[in-house]
Amino acid sequence: MTQLSVAIVGGLHADARRAAVEALLAGVPGSVALHHDLSTAVDGTVLRTIRDAAGVVSTGEAPLVNDCACCALREDLVPELERLAAAGLTRLAVVELWDSVEPKAMAEVVAASGLPLTSVITAVDPALLLPCLGNGDDLAEAGLAAAPTDERTVADTFARQLEYAPVLAVLDSEEADDEDRALLAQLHPTAVRVPLRGQGAPSVPEGRGELRDQSPRTRTPQRATTPVAPPGSLVAAALAGFDVEAAAAAQHPACALLPTDADEHGVTTFVWRRHRPFHPERLYAALEDLCCAAARSRGRFWLAERPDTLLHWDAAGGALCVESAGPWLASLPDAAWDMVPPVRRAAAALDWHPEHGDRCQHLVFTSPGLDRDGLERLLESCLLTDAEYAAGRESWERLPRPFDTFLEV
Repeated sequence: MTQLSVAIVGGLHADARRAAVEALLAGVPGSVALHHDLSTAVDGTVLRTIRDAAGVVSTGEAPLVNDCACCALREDLVPELERLAAAGLTRLAVVELWDSVEPKAMAEVVAASGLPLTSVITAVDPALLLPCLGNGDDLAEAGLAAAPTDERTVADTFARQLEYAPVLAVLDSEEADDEDRALLAQLHPTAVRVPLRGQGAPSVPEGRGELRDQSPRTRTPQRATTPVAPPGSLVAAALAGFDVEAAAAAQHPACALLPTDADEHGVTTFVWRRHRPFHPERLYAALEDLCCAAARSRGRFWLAERPDTLLHWDAAGGALCVESAGPWLASLPDAAWDMVPPVRRAAAALDWHPEHGDRCQHLVFTSPGLDRDGLERLLESCLLTDAEYAAGRESWERLPRPFDTFLEV
């Protein structure tokens, strides 16, 4: 009997994703790849393909669940993996996610089933980083929606795919330059980057749908033909192990592992940290300029009129998502701290302020051509003035609340 390991490979860059999957199939004897093609969901089903290094092993269909292709994927994936594990013939099952499926949800599904999830890998073509991060189209407009109610954009979906995975399989594209590679390194500096050889990035046509999978839509999917790198390092990464709880904590706005200051090949990452709260109206008025200042920005912040609420900043493609991430720890009674995960308490301790506790502004902006000085001036202008700050909390809480439109209050 062979112990089954499960590795997830995802990403919007289909050529890079296929190259990574092919490298794993070639490098791990007895491995198979499972892929659910969600593009067939318009016909009421999801097409499942299982293949090994020699070609297609089997195909099948999974019915839609609640009119949701991703729900069908979740319902069908675990039984297939359990069947492979029970047979005892497969060493590695590579779950190749469809274009816009995000790895976090699938990793948590696999881990909850008790199957040994050993890696999550996002495949990337560096030449397509900026086109993806600058694409504010809805997934539906690009032909990539996973459900009729899918309201995600290309940019924010790609950002989450990129930042969740601890391993990036990077296509060695001739069209990528030093700026592209510096952008990738700064967006996810803690990731293990494994090179994949290829024939250069595909051109990105203008208009919608530029990231759509261009492989034939037949009943028996064709194998990818993209040349791949020697599989050794990627194989090691695929079998290294994966901690779902740690990965989730690394994305939570209260304790996220955000990038640090950097400046290389025309790409800058600017980390802005302060303890004084934002004036809600001035920050709201500056949102358009702040969102357009960088290809990617994220972090946590607080507003004077809601001092107990930790707010999450998440911007890509010129669009901003602001969400409540619960209370700041400083606003909780001491007895509640025992229910807070240790990683959250550790993150709070690093930001602790004698007056404000863990309340802070921690925003990170990454982009080629970033106007660091201008961005800093704009952010500083949005903080409470000395007089407003001195007026105290009761005065702050009477300020207007324009962010209610974001938070659906």
